[in-house]
Amino acid sequence: MAKNTSSEKKSEKKQGNKIVKWFKDLRIEFKKVVWPTKKTVVNNTSVVLGVIVASAILVGLLDQGFLALLRLVYNAG
Repeated sequence: MAKNTSSEKKSEKKQGNKIVKWFKDLRIEFKKVVWPTKKTVVNNTSVVLGVIVASAILVGLLDQGFLALLRLVYNAG
């Protein structure tokens, strides 16, 4: 079994230091984030849900309209 050389040990140590540094930098960046308030989150969620419901209704109405149009075309022929 081969022993680790000093350069391999340094390489492993650098890898470990990079991971630790990455987590430290990540923690620093998270502290810079301006998190929204609960009121803002609730408001934005309500707007998104409203748009989804309105879009679903619009698509449903268009679907029913096109279906009625196709029935007229096929029954007329």
